[in-house]
Amino acid sequence: MCRETPGKGGATRGLYRILITALILALLTGCASMARERLATNLASAMLNQDDPDIVRAGAPAYLLLLDGMIHDNPNDQSLLLAGSRLYGAFATGLIREPVRVKRLTQRSWEYAQLAFCARYREICEQTDARYDQFAATVDRIAPGELNLLYVYATSWAGWIAARSDDWGALADLPKVEHLLERIIAQAPEYDQGRAQLYLGVMHSQLPPALGGKPEIGKAHFELAITYSGGHDLMAKVEYARRYARLVFDQPLHDRLLHEVLAAPAQAPDLTLSNILAKQQAELLLKDEYF
Repeated sequence: MCRETPGKGGATRGLYRILITALILALLTGCASMARERLATNLASAMLNQDDPDIVRAGAPAYLLLLDGMIHDNPNDQSLLLAGSRLYGAFATGLIREPVRVKRLTQRSWEYAQLAFCARYREICEQTDARYDQFAATVDRIAPGELNLLYVYATSWAGWIAARSDDWGALADLPKVEHLLERIIAQAPEYDQGRAQLYLGVMHSQLPPALGGKPEIGKAHFELAITYSGGHDLMAKVEYARRYARLVFDQPLHDRLLHEVLAAPAQAPDLTLSNILAKQQAELLLKDEYF
């Protein structure tokens, strides 16, 4: 009976076994990561493409709890953190009306975005409380790329501020959010079907010209948001009417935009839920005797 003696062949086979084991573990880990990312993506897609807001309002908490559990087990998974931030933000700003709940939900959205973003761009996070010029200078040193990470960070911050519109300290950070969004559209003006433009349109339509505002800049962003979505993002037209047309007392523009929203189909990839909500808001704005 022959016995295998240690040698070059045995060492090679041992090395192969180690490499194969490592490869299997890597594949299993990669598959788990891809499965988590796919699940998070599917959850977000199911919510955004739902045409019944009441179903989302009733069912979204279960989605959010599921994501919370997944993030608890995988606290460094960027895809999960970004999905959690976006879903919490969308749920809070689109479907919840109680101010206390909106604050709580946007807080969670902002926290998840920070966890994802600060792991990659800690230098920017460390400048969050700094003066605007210091913050902007830090942002401008960041190389282009990873727009989704930057976008979720900026928009969750914007949602957090909007939920605290009575807090002057929070409102003081709006120029920083604006700078982040400007950074995004400088690289990809059409980003997220023009939604980055929509955020900037809203931000630039807060004050009338008599008080130092520049609503015409907001108007340009609203027009771009509509263009880049191919006219499918009905919320862009609602916000254009609500923020700009009312600010400058342009009733013909206001009514035209809202009637276009009511006449347009709601179904559009990743915009269906938002469009249904836009139609509901358009009806209310037309009934409101603002002018």
